Amino acid sequence: MTLATPARACGIDFGTSNSTVGWRRPGAGNLIALEDGKDTLPSVLFFNFEEQRPAFGRQALGEYLDGYEGRLMRSLKSLLGSPLLNSATTVLGSAMPFKQILGLFLGELKARAEIEAGRPFEQVVLGRPVFFVDDDPAADREAAETLVEVARELGFKDVSFQYEPIAAAFDYEAGIDREELVLIVDIGGGTSDFSLVRLAPQRRALAERQDDILATGGVHIGGTDFDKQLSLGGVMPLFGYGSRMKSDALMPTSHHMNLATWHTINAVYAQKSKIALESMRYDSADPTGIDRLLRLIEQRAGHWLAMQVEDSKITLTEEDSRSIDFSRIEAGLSAELSRALFEAAIAAQLARINASIGQLLADAGVGAAQVDTLFFTGGSSGIPALRHSVASLLPNARQVEGNRFGGIGSGLAIEAHKRYG
Repeated sequence: MTLATPARACGIDFGTSNSTVGWRRPGAGNLIALEDGKDTLPSVLFFNFEEQRPAFGRQALGEYLDGYEGRLMRSLKSLLGSPLLNSATTVLGSAMPFKQILGLFLGELKARAEIEAGRPFEQVVLGRPVFFVDDDPAADREAAETLVEVARELGFKDVSFQYEPIAAAFDYEAGIDREELVLIVDIGGGTSDFSLVRLAPQRRALAERQDDILATGGVHIGGTDFDKQLSLGGVMPLFGYGSRMKSDALMPTSHHMNLATWHTINAVYAQKSKIALESMRYDSADPTGIDRLLRLIEQRAGHWLAMQVEDSKITLTEEDSRSIDFSRIEAGLSAELSRALFEAAIAAQLARINASIGQLLADAGVGAAQVDTLFFTGGSSGIPALRHSVASLLPNARQVEGNRFGGIGSGLAIEAHKRYG
């Protein structure tokens, strides 16, 4: 559809790892540049204690890695539907509700988009996973209501949702020349979402597409879960995970779980966490791992470690091995990671993803042989084992890769233009 004038509304893809804002206007792509000319803004906040201000995106990561004293927060979307949502945390010397922290980041997205567009936005289509929370309709509803509440407080007067995989489908549909039955596989940072959609060039301009959506489904597994499993499988054993106490019982795992999970890393820096570990050390059969863990906590290097694991995950999509140098913790210490180790670590998550897709096809009453196209999008959709696992369900479907980080935002821009003009 050719545009004569810019759309009134924007679409926001608030992602677990990266976020985008989409806006349709003549003679330009559907995404707005948000940071240093790039369409994505990493979903990261850093509260810089030295300068008493927040930083966002790549700047936030840069200030943290440069050694500024402060508090790094990542995977903010994971707060939606979690017990933390209605609580607060200490930031810059005072208690700040987690809802306010969400508002800070979403407000920054809105402000940057408006500056780049040269106009305010009062209407928005927000992307959402099929399920914010698995098997808990009340928590899922609360997550969506919270997002609407935050958006309205930021000045959006009209707020609506579109499923993220449906938005990706509309982005893909803009470039096809024949009708296709497409399974959209959106593997994001926090969730995996699926939609079975009938797409066709002649249907692009239709305002109502409900009949073309045969089924939607999803599971709360994403890139941060793959990071966690790789960390637990290949890194945390160096820090005592899986070791034994003098009683022959396994060492308690809560500290390792917190370190391996983006939005709980800060918990290990609490004084009570350090006291518990120091007490545990005396009952450990071999305190080497706990000593390393205490040194890591002393350096407040949890987020640094998580970034090393995430980089390793990305590297292992292209290469067979990757080493993480932990000489900052102990001279000569390293974690040797392999693609085989990574694939074994995430096998259970891949099985759950396949089961969810199988259920979606059954719900739609569609046989695997009827699906024309398997469309991958989302930042974690490039993992070879995941692609092979999903493709094995649909051996006749051709595989297409979308814009992993921008397809949803682009599709939300298309939807926003249809709904609000």
